[in-house]
Amino acid sequence: MILQWLDEAQQLGARLAPACRVLEIDPRTIQRWRAQNCPEAPGGEDKRKGPSSVPANKFTDEERREALATVNSPEFRSLPPSQIVPQLADQGKYIGSESTLYRILRDEELLAHRGRAAAPERRAPVPKRACGPNEIWTWDITWLATEVAGVFFYAYIVVDIWSRKIVAHEVHDHESAEHASVLMTSAVEREGASSSLILHADNGSAMKGATLKATLERLGVMPSYSRPRVSNDNPFSESLFRTMKYVAGYPHGRFKSLDHARRWVTAFVRWYNEEHLHSAIGFVTPSARHEGRHTQIFEQRTEVYKAARARHPERWSGRVRQWRNPEVVVLHGGRGRAEPSDSAHKAKPTSASA
Repeated sequence: MILQWLDEAQQLGARLAPACRVLEIDPRTIQRWRAQNCPEAPGGEDKRKGPSSVPANKFTDEERREALATVNSPEFRSLPPSQIVPQLADQGKYIGSESTLYRILRDEELLAHRGRAAAPERRAPVPKRACGPNEIWTWDITWLATEVAGVFFYAYIVVDIWSRKIVAHEVHDHESAEHASVLMTSAVEREGASSSLILHADNGSAMKGATLKATLERLGVMPSYSRPRVSNDNPFSESLFRTMKYVAGYPHGRFKSLDHARRWVTAFVRWYNEEHLHSAIGFVTPSARHEGRHTQIFEQRTEVYKAARARHPERWSGRVRQWRNPEVVVLHGGRGRAEPSDSAHKAKPTSASA
């Protein structure tokens, strides 16, 4: 009977694993029955054999009732078994182990939040959407190895997620919220960012220092932080750091001095902003998108393609390539992605890849 039900369900489009979960049967059991041409199918009986005897350590009905009365008593009804068992031991009592009490509560459907405090709640992160430059910045600090083992310089880099432009950078010999405060102040003033700017970072000490928090409040910048123990909640900065450390010319022989590190990072930022054709924004430079020049660039490229098709129409089977980039970029749940526009030329979703 069970195999017949499964066969009918699969013919109607059901998958084996979900169907087995409903029947509380392992899919391998079904595969074994089918391979052995099990006589269970036509007979309609379940040939599985359960335990032949009652476990010797099983609670009696009286012991079970006593355990339930104890854990639900006014003294213990707000506590989990992990708290109840040691307290009973201090009173010279033992009714069962923590795992036994947990199992009894689960069987009786009483294993829920106990007590007056609100139950833990998982909340989905609120997506942050950037529709233009200077709406959402992310920043982080990456270590730059020196010629002395165990000694590092620290590159502070702030990136605009909509344009991917590096809007501020500095290199120091240590991490501090004071350095970050000076960097953010100069960046906000130079870019003319409005009070609606969101600044996202991870949970490092330099990111959450009191000095930086006071500075952001004074500037009217809204701080945002990655979720605890979620390593990929700052993808735009992490992607940028990977590009930086894998670009040709990165000094893998280690930086010789703080001045050497500062000069190299400054040169990298200039290349990244002004020359690097970023794949996630339609292969234009971050500066071009940040300044709004990308639209003209796309129009020029389209004209080049149209002229090429006019010269050799036989080589084109359809429209010319539509050059575009995402109009909305989202920092969503620890993953950076771009949302398609609602316009006629919809942008394909992109990741935070650099």
